[in-house]
Amino acid sequence: MNSNLWRAALTTGALCVLMTAPMLASAETSAAKKELIAKVVQLQQGGVEGIARSLVEQPAMAMMQQAGQVLQTRIAPDKREALAKDIQADIRKYVEETNPLLRDKALKMAPGVMGPMLEEKFTEDELKQLVGWLESPVVRRYQQMSPEIQKGLSEKLVAETRPLVEPKLQALDRSVSGRLGLPAPGAASAPAPAASKKK
Repeated sequence: MNSNLWRAALTTGALCVLMTAPMLASAETSAAKKELIAKVVQLQQGGVEGIARSLVEQPAMAMMQQAGQVLQTRIAPDKREALAKDIQADIRKYVEETNPLLRDKALKMAPGVMGPMLEEKFTEDELKQLVGWLESPVVRRYQQMSPEIQKGLSEKLVAETRPLVEPKLQALDRSVSGRLGLPAPGAASAPAPAASKKK
């Protein structure tokens, strides 16, 4: 009887091993996949920081452009340069103070946002290929240059299209101001006294 019980226990144990083997393999694959996902997220740190920087700088640049238009149309010429420098200093301070806050928050959030997407959309083999591509020295060099390339293109684009875009922006500004019942920008009734108070 003891012999039969021993055989039954061995058979049951063998069946348990056979049944759990696929689950253990799956768990190992899952751990390997999670490691690859973490590696992809780490390799994309520069891109995540770039997103945060863009979220900080885009509204600041838009504000600077609006201020430039107001300076040209509503501020006395002898006051423009000093006022422009003050506004640039304020915007620079905002960017310098706000960028680290958004960057740190974005880096903390990235694994929780990117991880599930990568897990759902990519196989383990695809993630291995992706990591290999992202670790390529050429790709890394290109990614490091990317902000410089974007900045160069943006500056050239703004410089060359300003004469075309500014009249359209001014026309839009006049149209929106008219619809809201506000005085047209640059109109004779612009608050010149307010400009003269600034020193």
